[in-house]
Amino acid sequence: MKRLLSFNRAGSSKNPVPASPVNPASTAPGGSHTTGLQPKYVLPPLPHPCPHEHIAIIATDRGLLLRPHFLSETHVESYVCIPWGKNATVEELPHGEEFDHIDWSESVVVYGIVGILSLFTASYLLIVTARAEVGHLFDPRHTVYSVKGITSIPLTEDLARPILSSLAARNSTDARVSLAPPTSRPETPSVDAELLSASQRTPAETLFSAKSVMSPNNAGTPPPRVTFAAEPNIKIMTPHTSHGFDEHEQGKVEGAPPSPSASVTSVASSAPSTFSVNTESVAKTLAARLSFWNRLPKRSSAAPTASEQQDADEDPETGTNADEDHARLSLDKMMKENNDEPAQVVESILQTTAPAPATQEEKRSELEDKILREVIREYTKGGMYFAYAFDITRSLQHKHEMIAKAKTQSALLEELNALDENKRLSSVGEKIEVLAEPSPTLPLWRRVDRQFWWNEWLSRPFIDAGVHPYVLPIMQGYYQIASFHVPREPVASEEGDAALVDYAVVSRRSRDRAGLRYQRRGIDDDANVANFVETETIMRVEREGFSNVFSHVQIRGSIPLYWKQEGYSLKPAPQLAPDRTHDQNLDAIRRHFKKTLPVYGPHTIVNLAEQHGKEAQVTDAYRDYVKELDDKQIQYHAYDFHTETKGMKYENISKLITQLERVFENQGYFWISNNTIMSRQHGIYRVNCIDCLDRTNVVESAFARHVLDRQLGAVALLDPSEDKATRTETDIVFNDAWANNGDAISREYAGTSALKGDYTRTGKRDLTGMLNDGVNSLARMYASTFADWFSQAVIDFMLGNRTISVFSEFLNRLQSSDPRDLIRISKIRADAIATCVSRVLPEGERLLSGWTVFSPTELNTKVGDKFEEKVLLLTMKALYIISYDYTLEKVKMYTRVPLKDIEDITKGAYILSPLEEASRDPEQNSGFVVTWRNVGQDTRVTSYSIRNSLDLSSPLVPDLPPLSPRLSRRASAPAPQRKPTLSALLSKAAVPVAEGDSSFVAFKMLPIDPTRTRRDTGSFIEPADELAGATNCKQAADMIVSTIRQACVEAGGAQGDNFIAEEDIVSLADAQRMTSVYAKMEYGVKRLLWLGGS
Repeated sequence: MKRLLSFNRAGSSKNPVPASPVNPASTAPGGSHTTGLQPKYVLPPLPHPCPHEHIAIIATDRGLLLRPHFLSETHVESYVCIPWGKNATVEELPHGEEFDHIDWSESVVVYGIVGILSLFTASYLLIVTARAEVGHLFDPRHTVYSVKGITSIPLTEDLARPILSSLAARNSTDARVSLAPPTSRPETPSVDAELLSASQRTPAETLFSAKSVMSPNNAGTPPPRVTFAAEPNIKIMTPHTSHGFDEHEQGKVEGAPPSPSASVTSVASSAPSTFSVNTESVAKTLAARLSFWNRLPKRSSAAPTASEQQDADEDPETGTNADEDHARLSLDKMMKENNDEPAQVVESILQTTAPAPATQEEKRSELEDKILREVIREYTKGGMYFAYAFDITRSLQHKHEMIAKAKTQSALLEELNALDENKRLSSVGEKIEVLAEPSPTLPLWRRVDRQFWWNEWLSRPFIDAGVHPYVLPIMQGYYQIASFHVPREPVASEEGDAALVDYAVVSRRSRDRAGLRYQRRGIDDDANVANFVETETIMRVEREGFSNVFSHVQIRGSIPLYWKQEGYSLKPAPQLAPDRTHDQNLDAIRRHFKKTLPVYGPHTIVNLAEQHGKEAQVTDAYRDYVKELDDKQIQYHAYDFHTETKGMKYENISKLITQLERVFENQGYFWISNNTIMSRQHGIYRVNCIDCLDRTNVVESAFARHVLDRQLGAVALLDPSEDKATRTETDIVFNDAWANNGDAISREYAGTSALKGDYTRTGKRDLTGMLNDGVNSLARMYASTFADWFSQAVIDFMLGNRTISVFSEFLNRLQSSDPRDLIRISKIRADAIATCVSRVLPEGERLLSGWTVFSPTELNTKVGDKFEEKVLLLTMKALYIISYDYTLEKVKMYTRVPLKDIEDITKGAYILSPLEEASRDPEQNSGFVVTWRNVGQDTRVTSYSIRNSLDLSSPLVPDLPPLSPRLSRRASAPAPQRKPTLSALLSKAAVPVAEGDSSFVAFKMLPIDPTRTRRDTGSFIEPADELAGATNCKQAADMIVSTIRQACVEAGGAQGDNFIAEEDIVSLADAQRMTSVYAKMEYGVKRLLWLGGS
């Protein structure tokens, strides 16, 4: 029988007790009897239920050899071997003399194994090489991690050894004992900071960092001095290897296979260190941006050497670039000469510059490379979590229900005298452990909820081999642990005037019908719905010496009918699938609730979709089918979110909570006090809109806040007379956690952005010297469309839902697609304006005009670190400045400025970068600045919370007394490293509120295509009516300013002759002063990344 716990042989080690738990998988040296079961069903007599936290990997002649890694030398009785070859088998080998000569100091130590990916020509072992600690759930032993880096190791010896060597070299330079061989740095404390910082570097920083194995400084030599040239000449550098269309794609390892190792943090898979001067022509650049294959006509099995590249690119006599002049050819000139549409020019470029691979072998090798990179991207883009010591896929109440069920069964068997004394469990009514695990002796993979186990299919070889501690379940969703203080009146046993509250938000995203928004809608034949997410909030607070732990669960999921929403970014109306009958829909919705009702109890459906308009067909059908089911455990409640909260007045959701107050009382929540279950949650809210994203996030957060208030009230921590206008620490922490949760779930489902919402000042938007704005946008949208299709195919494949033939279907779709049918950039912007009108404008306020303009992310600045494409709405009463997320198609924030408060408007040249000729032309770089008095403006944000107005006149955090030392030590978890919190967003974006102060916002016109006015309606760039006559940005700015001025006059404003002034917003001289030599170098790096598809 297999054994998963080993013991030291007598005299085999001077350290009989290792520095960390001994938990290697092993087979007993002696003969073991056979049970007749497959290895995955066999448990050892001394089980080890937790995965190994550190695994050592080394390459041998036989294959990859794996064993658990400890800080001290510990004898291991068995190893796991993965033989070389495509078959990807896993074997457990007992210790033998052939292993004694292996030098494990040369091994690579990793944090876990994702699984094995088998593709066309090879198989790959996916390992976790970087992780970030999210925090611990009430106990340091219950630590949760997020995946930060994945590296793939091909199961081919000559290809795997260089990658393992590079990883071992990187580990040896990191100050982490956990990843060092047993003999290295025994006194150095074990931390993950270096690994985390490495995972957050840009590709260029990773490539040339001091910790990089490719860096010349990694041997301890002093770093070379940097000498700036006298002339600020910028040479654009690009790697020899061509990049794919994927935004996160990394370079190849020298000598790598057709499907090389890739990792977001592993230097072993970074781009080669040899670069060449960029000689890409416009055609080649566009091909690199638009072509899925992204290959130039000349294909070779190996990248050219530096000397070969120099010979090909430079004139041997002058040393200058032979294609330099051709590279600057304007696309406008190309289109004028041929009198063609941009899409036609692009189509011609793709056919001549980047044709599809000529042979089936080439096509498979290139496709395999992209599949591997996309799988790694799915696991490292954020949202993947795991834990070694406990199950994160089940809620607290679910776990205790399973424990209670096991205790009940034990009691029945005991009554029948059929219970083994060693298996006796405590009775149901006795004290419980809050974090107790059901069936704790089973391997972790046997305990998790398979619905939320994303790497099960990839882990199958290890599961089938029965090497349980090498199986690490990974969950997609979100996990955040935070804490805040609540004022209290201390009793005799308490110290301090504030109670410390630990608060966790855990979202678990189902792998069933997984995928992206426009590829996965509604229900499938197995009654699984798209974007099904279980969200649990966990709260702990101590009162009168007793620990109180609360839990509440909500679920979301697509409308459980057969429906679709075809098209990309044009947002057509959702419609029921015409090939499905009434009986099929009724059967599907019945089977869906038959699966969820036993798990969650009675359902209260809250449908937030529009009751009228384009969403009405699916919404009405949902209501009618639920009514036809006539199930007493299902209640249906319709709430037209957009109608009820028009103008983003989220405070109106309080009316919905009032209507559902009786439901909240009946549902209750799970509550454990002093290790005793006080109450359970009976029933659940099932919230949905069309996407189950933005609207659902807001309402779920409102429900969670109401439940939190009820839970705090249960332990006497809420004062009913408290000033509700004061923004407390609870508000800030709660809003931050739920904003991050909503953003994470949205980005996991939304897919690739068709039109990016923000750009750095010297980044993509300034590269108009080579690409005009229209074709640049076309490139992004074309690539993102295929990226979503490809990502969906990869998701289906890595989850085991489809075989590798799914990629043949993708290639057929790729070949038959016409970019002109997919891409209408003006319609994207028009749809953004229409969405803003429907979400922001109150009833009765008529729209005069709407535009999309370029603007700094923050107000009150003309040159900021980041710019975004804002939506500007003009009504008869006010000017609306709107930050719009093109990825999620939602309003992020808006500021309403009454027209009477506008003091003046300045228009003129708006030059942000002197680095390109086109960006220095004042005719094509123009804008305007609107200044207003801070009297009647109103700013609101999408905060996933009822409180979304920026009332900064109230204190953000009330003054609280310092905590006692005892309470200070109760801090739940280290603060995770995350994006800027919501509170930081509000403070940066908010305008001054003191009456009499003035604020301003700067707008830069989007680039104008000078040939677009002559094109027919079918063009993908169609100007707005009021800008139809503009031939450059200056004329467009003049038209918008004139329209705003006229509206101000009609509203009783725009007084005085100086209302409109003409002067440079940012002059060329100002731009040159702001652009330092360092900025020009940074520009070169960013341009490199842009041209590479970053």
